[in-house]
Amino acid sequence: MSPRSKLAARRLILARVLARRCPQCGRGWIFQGYARVAPACKRCGLVFRREPGAQTGSMYLTAAASEIFAAALIFLFWWLFDWTPLVFVLATAPLVLAFCAAFLPVSQALWVGVEYATDLEGREPWVELRE
Repeated sequence: MSPRSKLAARRLILARVLARRCPQCGRGWIFQGYARVAPACKRCGLVFRREPGAQTGSMYLTAAASEIFAAALIFLFWWLFDWTPLVFVLATAPLVLAFCAAFLPVSQALWVGVEYATDLEGREPWVELRE
């Protein structure tokens, strides 16, 4: 695979998983409910959850994004308002929790895409990116 086609494949995978679609075929759904990754794609059969703990990376991704969001929010509130630390916590905690809940499915879908792209790069025989 040439570097240009690798980049095109990565972009296609990213677009598909951000749309919460299967990274291989682009037609099946990744989720079967809110933040519940389906075992496999109903269209092409790609297995999303191959082993226990396969989605641990998405947990770390959510934690990192939430910490960055919380730090930015605290800095913004500190710059705009003259609040006590308790008020900062009370104001930012619900917003950070809402961000976590909203970002969790995104990180899970991204992690499915990362695993698929890794398998595609490793030339696994069962991986076949379909247009």
